[in-house]
Amino acid sequence: MKVQLKGVMLALGLGLLANTSVQASDDLIRLGSVSTKWNALGKNDRIEVVGFQDKDLNVTCYLSYAEKGGLKEVVGLEEDTSDGSIHCVQTGKISDDDLNNAAKKGQKEQVFKRKTSLLFKSMQVVRFIDFENKAVVYLNYSDRVIEGSPKNSISVVKVNNNSQ
Repeated sequence: MKVQLKGVMLALGLGLLANTSVQASDDLIRLGSVSTKWNALGKNDRIEVVGFQDKDLNVTCYLSYAEKGGLKEVVGLEEDTSDGSIHCVQTGKISDDDLNNAAKKGQKEQVFKRKTSLLFKSMQVVRFIDFENKAVVYLNYSDRVIEGSPKNSISVVKVNNNSQ
C-alpha cells in the first residue's frame, strides 16, 4: 500500500512540475480559446488559438489545437488529441539568402513544439523549403514515442517580395 501511495504521489508531483503548455511560450502569441466541453473541476476542454514567428524567415504561423481540461489537466496527466490546423503568412521580405540560410539547418527544420501529454506525445511544426517554386511549407503533426498520428495539416507560403 505504501509503495502504491508513493507512486501516486510521485506521478502527481511530476504532473504539477511538468510543463504541458507550449514550449518557448515567451515568443507565443496567445490569441484566445473557445470552450468545447464543460468540466466541473479544472478548465473546460477547449480549442486554443496561438501564433508564433518563424525565427529564420519573416513568416507568422497560426495554430489551433484541442486541449483537454478537467482534473487531469490540473495534475498534469491529460493527453490532448492530435487534432490541429495551421495557417502561415509572410510578414516581411524573404530574400534568397534567407531561404538558403534556413535550408542549411536541414531539409526539415522543427520551428515549433508543444507537449500534449506528460511524457510521450507532442505536436510539432516542421518547415520545408521548396526552392523550385519559391515557397515555404509548414507541416503540423503529432507524434508519440510508440505510435504517432496520421492527422496533419499544412500551410504553404509563396515567397512574394513584390508587395512587401
